[in-house]
This record gives sequence, structure tokens and C-alpha cells, in this order.
Amino acid sequence: MPKAKQISAWVENRPGMLGRVADALGAKRVDIRAFMAASLDGKGFLRLVVDKPAQARRVFASLGWQTTVDDVAEVVVADRPGALGRVADALGARGINIHYGYLGSARRAGKASLFLAVDDPAAALKALRK
Repeated sequence: MPKAKQISAWVENRPGMLGRVADALGAKRVDIRAFMAASLDGKGFLRLVVDKPAQARRVFASLGWQTTVDDVAEVVVADRPGALGRVADALGARGINIHYGYLGSARRAGKASLFLAVDDPAAALKALRK
């Protein structure tokens, strides 16, 4: 189970903005593996996991968008009921708090990737290997 790089960015909160972001990344052949989008305090906020984080940051910078990069734990699970519960229970039993999470492509049939923000991704991944 690997760590993944998550890119976070504040963008305008207006119709078409997610399309603009996706089109800009697609034009540079950056594949979006997972994303979450929200509106906070009247601004758009995105979190993305992509296959080429450095290229994605350059795309965002060229458009004037500030980004941050964080490590998140990527946990590949079966795409079936109860999978998230098993992961959350295992982390909770070891005192690891999940701050937030979202789902994305595992690029394998019948599988999904959970991207989990925790204080120590390496410790979370180690806990789930047991």
C-alpha cells in the first residue's frame, strides 16, 4: 500500500471551473486518479490525486492557482460493501484518526482506492498490512 501525493488548490467557485481544471490537466496528459471538490467560504476547493503531481503543479501555477502537496495513504480495497468499514475499524483500533478521505480509481477491475488523510500515512499503511 503506497503513499500518494495529494494536490490541494483554491479556485474560483463558478460554473465550468471543474471542467477548466480537468481540461488543463488533460491537455498536459495528467491523469486524475481521484478528486473531491467543495465550496468553502465562497471559494472552490479541490483535492486531487494525479499520476504526475509535479506536472499538475506546473499546470496550476501557470493558471495562477496556489497549491499545496500532502502525502495521503492509498489503500486498495475490494469494491464491495463493508470494505471501508474494515479499513476504518483497523485504523481506529490502532488509534489512527482519519481526517478525511475520498475514493478513486485503483485501475483494477473490482477494486477501488481509498485516499485517506491521516497524521502519519506510513504508520496507517503499516497498521493495515497486519
